[in-house]
Amino acid sequence: AGKKPTRAVLRANPPLVIPFPKPPIFCYYYDMNSSDVEKALKGVPLGGSRYFTTIGSTNDEALAWAAGSASDLSLVLADAQTNGRGRNGRVWLSQPDSSLTFSLILKPTPSEQPHTGRFSFLGALALARVLRNQYKLPAQIKWPNDVLISDKKVSGILAEAVWTGADVDSIVLGIGINLLSDAYPPDVPLNFPAGCLRQFCDTPPTRLQLLRELLLEIQALRPQIADPSFIQEVQEYLALLNQTVMLITEGEPAHRVRVKHLQEDGSLLVTVENGGFDKVIHQGEVHFLP
Repeated sequence: AGKKPTRAVLRANPPLVIPFPKPPIFCYYYDMNSSDVEKALKGVPLGGSRYFTTIGSTNDEALAWAAGSASDLSLVLADAQTNGRGRNGRVWLSQPDSSLTFSLILKPTPSEQPHTGRFSFLGALALARVLRNQYKLPAQIKWPNDVLISDKKVSGILAEAVWTGADVDSIVLGIGINLLSDAYPPDVPLNFPAGCLRQFCDTPPTRLQLLRELLLEIQALRPQIADPSFIQEVQEYLALLNQTVMLITEGEPAHRVRVKHLQEDGSLLVTVENGGFDKVIHQGEVHFLP
Protein backbone atom coordinates (compact mmCIF):
# COMPACT_ATOMS: atom_id res chain seq x y z
CA ALA A 1 0.00 0.00 0.00
CA GLY A 2 1.17 3.50 -0.81
CA LYS A 3 3.67 2.37 -3.44
CA LYS A 4 3.74 4.61 -6.49
CA PRO A 5 3.00 2.90 -9.83
CA THR A 6 5.70 2.95 -12.47
CA ARG A 7 5.76 1.78 -16.05
CA ALA A 8 8.28 -0.04 -18.21
CA VAL A 9 8.56 -1.59 -21.66
CA LEU A 10 8.40 -5.38 -21.49
CA ARG A 11 11.43 -7.24 -22.75
CA ALA A 12 12.65 -10.79 -22.47
CA ASN A 13 14.83 -9.78 -19.55
CA PRO A 14 13.63 -7.79 -16.49
CA PRO A 15 12.51 -4.38 -17.76
CA LEU A 16 13.97 -1.04 -16.88
CA VAL A 17 11.61 0.86 -14.59
CA ILE A 18 11.00 4.47 -15.59
CA PRO A 19 8.70 7.08 -14.03
CA PHE A 20 5.00 6.71 -14.74
CA PRO A 21 3.81 9.40 -17.19
CA LYS A 22 1.35 12.13 -16.38
CA PRO A 23 -2.20 11.39 -17.57
CA PRO A 24 -2.68 12.49 -21.19
CA ILE A 25 -4.10 15.96 -21.70
CA PHE A 26 -4.76 16.10 -25.44
CA CYS A 27 -7.72 13.96 -26.42
CA TYR A 28 -11.29 14.35 -27.57
CA TYR A 29 -13.89 11.96 -26.24
CA TYR A 30 -15.85 10.49 -29.10
CA ASP A 31 -17.68 7.21 -29.33
CA MET A 32 -16.45 6.15 -32.83
CA ASN A 33 -20.16 5.54 -33.27
CA SER A 34 -20.62 3.72 -29.99
CA SER A 35 -23.59 1.75 -31.30
CA ASP A 36 -21.43 0.21 -34.06
CA VAL A 37 -18.59 -0.54 -31.63
CA GLU A 38 -20.91 -2.09 -29.07
CA LYS A 39 -22.63 -4.14 -31.77
CA ALA A 40 -19.29 -5.39 -33.15
CA LEU A 41 -18.01 -6.30 -29.69
CA LYS A 42 -21.22 -7.86 -28.40
CA GLY A 43 -20.36 -11.01 -26.44
CA VAL A 44 -16.63 -10.14 -26.19
CA PRO A 45 -15.68 -10.09 -22.49
CA LEU A 46 -14.26 -6.67 -21.59
CA GLY A 47 -13.50 -5.03 -18.29
CA GLY A 48 -14.36 -1.59 -19.63
CA SER A 49 -13.89 0.50 -22.77
CA ARG A 50 -13.00 4.02 -23.88
CA TYR A 51 -13.28 5.24 -27.47
CA PHE A 52 -11.69 8.33 -29.04
CA THR A 53 -11.78 9.93 -32.43
CA THR A 54 -8.33 11.48 -31.83
CA ILE A 55 -5.92 10.89 -28.98
CA GLY A 56 -2.25 11.44 -28.28
CA SER A 57 -1.52 7.80 -27.47
CA THR A 58 -3.83 4.93 -26.60
CA ASN A 59 -1.02 3.42 -24.52
CA ASP A 60 -0.65 6.57 -22.42
CA GLU A 61 -4.39 6.64 -21.79
CA ALA A 62 -4.37 2.94 -20.89
CA LEU A 63 -1.32 3.27 -18.62
CA ALA A 64 -2.98 6.06 -16.65
CA TRP A 65 -6.22 4.07 -16.45
CA ALA A 66 -4.37 0.89 -15.44
CA ALA A 67 -2.63 2.74 -12.61
CA GLY A 68 -6.06 3.74 -11.35
CA SER A 69 -9.32 1.83 -11.56
CA ALA A 70 -9.06 -0.22 -14.75
CA SER A 71 -10.12 -3.87 -14.67
CA ASP A 72 -8.61 -6.78 -16.57
CA LEU A 73 -9.43 -6.67 -20.31
CA SER A 74 -10.18 -2.93 -20.38
CA LEU A 75 -9.94 -1.46 -23.89
CA VAL A 76 -8.82 1.92 -25.24
CA LEU A 77 -9.69 2.36 -28.93
CA ALA A 78 -8.94 5.32 -31.20
CA ASP A 79 -9.58 6.31 -34.79
CA ALA A 80 -6.30 8.27 -34.93
CA GLN A 81 -3.26 9.01 -32.76
CA THR A 82 -1.26 12.22 -32.85
CA ASN A 83 1.55 11.06 -30.57
CA GLY A 84 1.52 7.28 -30.75
CA ARG A 85 4.79 5.49 -30.19
CA GLY A 86 6.51 2.26 -31.00
CA ARG A 87 9.51 0.57 -29.47
CA ASN A 88 12.53 2.66 -28.43
CA GLY A 89 10.45 5.83 -28.40
CA ARG A 90 9.80 5.91 -32.15
CA VAL A 91 6.62 7.48 -33.48
CA TRP A 92 3.80 5.14 -34.54
CA LEU A 93 1.79 6.84 -37.29
CA SER A 94 -1.98 6.40 -37.05
CA GLN A 95 -4.15 8.12 -39.64
CA PRO A 96 -7.96 8.34 -39.46
CA ASP A 97 -10.01 5.55 -41.07
CA SER A 98 -6.97 3.60 -42.27
CA SER A 99 -5.67 1.61 -39.32
CA LEU A 100 -6.80 -0.26 -36.22
CA THR A 101 -5.23 1.29 -33.13
CA PHE A 102 -5.99 0.13 -29.61
CA SER A 103 -4.52 -0.76 -26.23
CA LEU A 104 -5.68 -3.62 -24.05
CA ILE A 105 -5.10 -3.69 -20.29
CA LEU A 106 -4.25 -7.10 -18.86
CA LYS A 107 -3.92 -7.92 -15.17
CA PRO A 108 -1.52 -10.87 -14.80
CA THR A 109 -2.75 -13.70 -12.61
CA PRO A 110 -0.40 -15.36 -10.09
CA SER A 111 0.32 -18.15 -12.59
CA GLU A 112 1.12 -15.58 -15.30
CA GLN A 113 3.42 -13.44 -13.12
CA PRO A 114 6.56 -15.54 -13.80
CA HIS A 115 5.93 -15.20 -17.55
CA THR A 116 5.13 -11.52 -17.99
CA GLY A 117 7.92 -11.22 -20.57
CA ARG A 118 5.84 -13.41 -22.88
CA PHE A 119 3.00 -10.89 -23.05
CA SER A 120 4.99 -9.06 -25.74
CA PHE A 121 4.32 -12.04 -28.00
CA LEU A 122 0.66 -12.45 -27.05
CA GLY A 123 -0.70 -9.80 -29.40
CA ALA A 124 1.64 -10.72 -32.26
CA LEU A 125 0.82 -14.42 -32.12
CA ALA A 126 -2.92 -13.77 -31.82
CA LEU A 127 -2.86 -11.44 -34.85
CA ALA A 128 -0.73 -13.83 -36.90
CA ARG A 129 -3.19 -16.62 -36.10
CA VAL A 130 -6.18 -14.51 -37.18
CA LEU A 131 -4.55 -13.39 -40.43
CA ARG A 132 -3.56 -16.95 -41.34
CA ASN A 133 -6.68 -18.78 -40.24
CA GLN A 134 -9.36 -16.24 -41.13
CA TYR A 135 -7.84 -14.52 -44.17
CA LYS A 136 -5.28 -17.03 -45.50
CA LEU A 137 -2.51 -14.45 -45.32
CA PRO A 138 1.10 -15.66 -44.75
CA ALA A 139 1.61 -13.69 -41.54
CA GLN A 140 4.88 -14.03 -39.61
CA ILE A 141 6.30 -12.58 -36.40
CA LYS A 142 9.46 -10.49 -36.62
CA TRP A 143 11.20 -10.70 -33.26
CA PRO A 144 10.39 -9.31 -30.87
CA ASN A 145 6.79 -8.34 -31.69
CA ASP A 146 6.05 -7.04 -35.19
CA VAL A 147 3.82 -8.84 -37.68
CA LEU A 148 4.93 -9.18 -41.30
CA ILE A 149 3.28 -10.27 -44.51
CA SER A 150 5.66 -10.97 -47.39
CA ASP A 151 8.45 -9.17 -45.49
CA LYS A 152 6.37 -6.02 -45.02
CA LYS A 153 5.44 -4.76 -41.57
CA VAL A 154 1.66 -4.57 -41.23
CA SER A 155 1.51 -4.33 -37.45
CA GLY A 156 3.56 -3.07 -34.54
CA ILE A 157 2.98 -4.06 -30.93
CA LEU A 158 4.26 -2.37 -27.77
CA ALA A 159 3.82 -4.00 -24.36
CA GLU A 160 4.34 -1.80 -21.31
CA ALA A 161 3.98 -2.70 -17.65
CA VAL A 162 2.57 -0.85 -14.67
CA TRP A 163 4.47 -1.89 -11.56
CA THR A 164 3.61 -1.62 -7.90
CA GLY A 165 6.90 -2.10 -6.12
CA ALA A 166 8.44 -5.32 -7.43
CA ASP A 167 5.16 -6.70 -8.79
CA VAL A 168 3.63 -6.26 -12.23
CA ASP A 169 0.17 -4.88 -11.60
CA SER A 170 -0.92 -4.43 -15.22
CA ILE A 171 0.33 -4.92 -18.75
CA VAL A 172 -0.79 -2.57 -21.49
CA LEU A 173 -0.71 -4.23 -24.89
CA GLY A 174 -0.68 -1.52 -27.58
CA ILE A 175 -1.46 -2.75 -31.09
CA GLY A 176 -1.45 -0.85 -34.37
CA ILE A 177 -2.46 -2.55 -37.64
CA ASN A 178 -2.27 -0.98 -41.10
CA LEU A 179 -5.42 -1.75 -43.06
CA LEU A 180 -4.99 0.78 -45.88
CA SER A 181 -1.91 2.43 -47.37
CA ASP A 182 -3.00 5.80 -45.94
CA ALA A 183 -1.91 4.42 -42.54
CA TYR A 184 1.70 5.30 -43.36
CA PRO A 185 2.44 8.45 -45.43
CA PRO A 186 5.01 7.61 -48.14
CA ASP A 187 7.19 10.66 -47.41
CA VAL A 188 8.00 9.54 -43.86
CA PRO A 189 11.20 7.46 -43.50
CA LEU A 190 10.62 4.06 -41.89
CA ASN A 191 13.01 1.60 -40.26
CA PHE A 192 11.38 -1.41 -41.91
CA PRO A 193 9.35 -1.71 -45.14
CA ALA A 194 5.71 -0.96 -44.31
CA GLY A 195 2.68 -2.72 -45.74
CA CYS A 196 -1.07 -2.89 -45.25
CA LEU A 197 -3.69 -5.61 -45.39
CA ARG A 198 -5.24 -4.09 -48.52
CA GLN A 199 -2.05 -4.98 -50.43
CA PHE A 200 -2.55 -8.66 -49.74
CA CYS A 201 -6.30 -9.18 -49.90
CA ASP A 202 -8.87 -7.55 -52.18
CA THR A 203 -11.36 -7.02 -49.38
CA PRO A 204 -9.57 -6.48 -46.08
CA PRO A 205 -11.60 -6.87 -42.90
CA THR A 206 -13.19 -3.79 -41.41
CA ARG A 207 -11.51 -2.38 -38.33
CA LEU A 208 -14.27 -3.48 -35.99
CA GLN A 209 -14.44 -6.94 -37.56
CA LEU A 210 -10.70 -7.40 -37.08
CA LEU A 211 -10.84 -5.94 -33.57
CA ARG A 212 -13.48 -8.45 -32.51
CA GLU A 213 -11.59 -11.40 -33.99
CA LEU A 214 -8.31 -10.29 -32.44
CA LEU A 215 -9.72 -9.69 -28.96
CA LEU A 216 -11.30 -13.14 -28.96
CA GLU A 217 -8.05 -14.72 -30.18
CA ILE A 218 -6.00 -12.97 -27.48
CA GLN A 219 -8.37 -14.31 -24.83
CA ALA A 220 -8.30 -17.82 -26.33
CA LEU A 221 -4.50 -17.83 -26.46
CA ARG A 222 -3.84 -16.26 -23.07
CA PRO A 223 -4.35 -19.44 -20.95
CA GLN A 224 -1.42 -21.02 -22.82
CA ILE A 225 1.04 -18.24 -22.02
CA ALA A 226 2.68 -20.17 -19.16
CA ASP A 227 2.96 -23.37 -21.20
CA PRO A 228 6.07 -24.31 -23.24
CA SER A 229 3.79 -24.77 -26.26
CA PHE A 230 3.26 -21.00 -26.35
CA ILE A 231 6.90 -20.22 -27.20
CA GLN A 232 6.97 -23.22 -29.54
CA GLU A 233 4.10 -21.76 -31.54
CA VAL A 234 5.73 -18.33 -31.65
CA GLN A 235 8.80 -20.09 -33.05
CA GLU A 236 6.65 -21.65 -35.80
CA TYR A 237 5.54 -18.17 -36.89
CA LEU A 238 8.98 -16.58 -36.55
CA ALA A 239 10.25 -14.71 -39.60
CA LEU A 240 13.89 -14.60 -40.76
CA LEU A 241 14.80 -17.99 -39.26
CA ASN A 242 18.18 -19.23 -40.52
CA GLN A 243 18.67 -15.94 -42.36
CA THR A 244 21.48 -13.44 -41.98
CA VAL A 245 20.17 -10.11 -40.69
CA MET A 246 21.45 -6.93 -39.11
CA LEU A 247 21.11 -6.88 -35.32
CA ILE A 248 20.60 -3.42 -33.80
CA THR A 249 21.01 -3.06 -30.04
CA GLU A 250 21.11 0.23 -28.17
CA GLY A 251 24.60 1.45 -27.33
CA GLU A 252 26.36 -1.24 -29.39
CA PRO A 253 27.64 -1.47 -32.98
CA ALA A 254 25.35 -3.24 -35.44
CA HIS A 255 26.24 -6.89 -36.11
CA ARG A 256 25.48 -9.33 -38.90
CA VAL A 257 23.94 -12.37 -37.27
CA ARG A 258 22.14 -15.54 -38.31
CA VAL A 259 18.83 -16.12 -36.54
CA LYS A 260 18.67 -19.56 -34.89
CA HIS A 261 15.68 -19.88 -32.57
CA LEU A 262 13.76 -18.55 -29.58
CA GLN A 263 14.72 -19.35 -26.04
CA GLU A 264 12.10 -20.33 -23.46
CA ASP A 265 12.10 -16.82 -21.98
CA GLY A 266 11.47 -15.24 -25.41
CA SER A 267 15.04 -14.11 -26.00
CA LEU A 268 16.61 -14.77 -29.40
CA LEU A 269 19.58 -17.06 -30.04
CA VAL A 270 21.76 -15.90 -32.92
CA THR A 271 25.14 -16.72 -34.38
CA VAL A 272 27.40 -13.69 -34.79
CA GLU A 273 28.98 -13.94 -38.23
CA ASN A 274 32.13 -12.01 -37.35
CA GLY A 275 33.39 -14.50 -34.80
CA GLY A 276 31.15 -17.49 -35.33
CA PHE A 277 29.90 -17.65 -31.74
CA ASP A 278 26.34 -17.92 -30.46
CA LYS A 279 24.78 -15.08 -28.51
CA VAL A 280 21.49 -14.70 -26.63
CA ILE A 281 19.70 -11.41 -27.36
CA HIS A 282 17.25 -10.10 -24.75
CA GLN A 283 16.57 -6.75 -26.37
CA GLY A 284 17.21 -5.19 -29.74
CA GLU A 285 15.86 -5.46 -33.26
CA VAL A 286 16.61 -7.40 -36.41
CA HIS A 287 16.53 -5.79 -39.85
CA PHE A 288 17.16 -6.91 -43.39
CA LEU A 289 20.72 -6.41 -44.54
CA PRO A 290 21.18 -3.03 -46.28
